[in-house]
Amino acid sequence: MEKQDRVVDATEDNGSVLIDAEFKVHENPHAHRTELRLWLRLLTCANMIETEIRKRLRERFATTLPRFDLMAQLERAPDGMLLGELSRRMMVSNGNLTGLVERLVQEQLVERQVSETDRRAAIVRLTPRGHAVFATMAAEHSEWIAELVGDLDSKEQDALWLQLGALKASVLRATAQVGGKD
Repeated sequence: MEKQDRVVDATEDNGSVLIDAEFKVHENPHAHRTELRLWLRLLTCANMIETEIRKRLRERFATTLPRFDLMAQLERAPDGMLLGELSRRMMVSNGNLTGLVERLVQEQLVERQVSETDRRAAIVRLTPRGHAVFATMAAEHSEWIAELVGDLDSKEQDALWLQLGALKASVLRATAQVGGKD
């Protein structure tokens, strides 16, 4: 059974077929706006990619996507980052982040240092070992993404990049309008 068939062909214990939301909308496309069908297609693709990346990170590195994402944020900040800023960038609560950072500190992948200017704030940065571990994971992650989108040729990838940029701009305009109405 091919990968894409697994999503559609999965069955529950009672024998009914589990179908993702995009497939369900496709059964009766005229009952739904094009924008909804587009959103569901994007969501399905993102979820499929994320699920596969989570699986590969777990199998290959015995790690999680949040740990990988945290290390990726710190890789971009060689001088470290305040926990609050890291929390904002990762869009997670400080509470969730604190436990994750603590586990990475125990594994000597991350170090935490009290800020010299504000004793209540902590700066987090990758250790040399953390940089090395992340470099290995990031290289494989990049290959995985290339594999997952590899059926699109370079022109299709470029076109999709531009279209998603236009979509992002549309979302930003729409959310700015909504934010301004409150």
